[in-house]
Amino acid sequence: MNYLDLIQILDSSIRLATPLLFACLAGLFSERAGVFDIGLEGKILISAFFSAAVAALTGSVWLGLLAGIASSMVFSMIHGLASITFRGDQLISGVAINFLAAGMTVLIAQDWFSQGGRTPQLSGGARFSPIELPFAEALSGVPFIGPLYADALSGHTILVYVGLLTVPLTWYVLFRTRFGLRLRAVGENPGAVDTAGVNVVRLRYAAVAICGVLCGLSGSFLATGLAASFTQNMSAGRGYIALAALIFAKWRPWYALGACLLFGLLQAISNRYSSIDLVLFEIPNAFVLALPYILTVVILAGFVGKAVPPRAGGQPYVKER
Repeated sequence: MNYLDLIQILDSSIRLATPLLFACLAGLFSERAGVFDIGLEGKILISAFFSAAVAALTGSVWLGLLAGIASSMVFSMIHGLASITFRGDQLISGVAINFLAAGMTVLIAQDWFSQGGRTPQLSGGARFSPIELPFAEALSGVPFIGPLYADALSGHTILVYVGLLTVPLTWYVLFRTRFGLRLRAVGENPGAVDTAGVNVVRLRYAAVAICGVLCGLSGSFLATGLAASFTQNMSAGRGYIALAALIFAKWRPWYALGACLLFGLLQAISNRYSSIDLVLFEIPNAFVLALPYILTVVILAGFVGKAVPPRAGGQPYVKER
């Protein structure tokens, strides 16, 4: 692997990690508040469809982005209603959302566009365009640093940079604000928070709403930034991989960035190389393509050390009288 190949792989890694990063941070907010969300996959899928569909119908990627966020928030509120208000099983609610999104997107896509569950190809103002960072062209000739900045960091769409900026913003909100302190406390001991006069239900709904916005950004980027249309089940397990990255990161924003970049790197390698030649043997194509999913299984099997979730996670809160 030469330096140019490495730069191209890093460029792909950042793009491929972006939808995972949005979804991982979405799960971080939700689970820190004590609401487990297996339905990340469904919210990514529904937002990807509506963002691509509205962008195709209107020709505006920004209207598509708003539609994707709105659809994801609707699904988030459904999950909140089931798991917070009616105190249902959070895992079952999340799984139901995934099934609903998988069937609903194909059905509506076929009814609207009659293209086998797909949306039309997006072009022009209907999809996000790359942005060149300042001084990228001037620095491109500088050895090592220049190509890294000009070719790997520059030239992404705006949602990639929004995703990277969301990491420090998430850290600040959760660990440097009163809202973040209360939100984390709700995930650890909601009874104590309620005793202090803070509305537990309202905080959990706020976390679920933030989760919906971030999943909407994830799905919208997937359909209008990373790809140029919606296709059936295009989320391809990214919601589950994001949950694995969240466990790997131990519910911390900066660790989440590293975990998502690692998954993005493995996916970039699997997309670029049909096989990998080592000194003594060759790794076949099927194994290379499965690398991101193999890592997911390894993480969920607990080979990354003990990850302790929020103590009140998955438990509906019943106010004592």
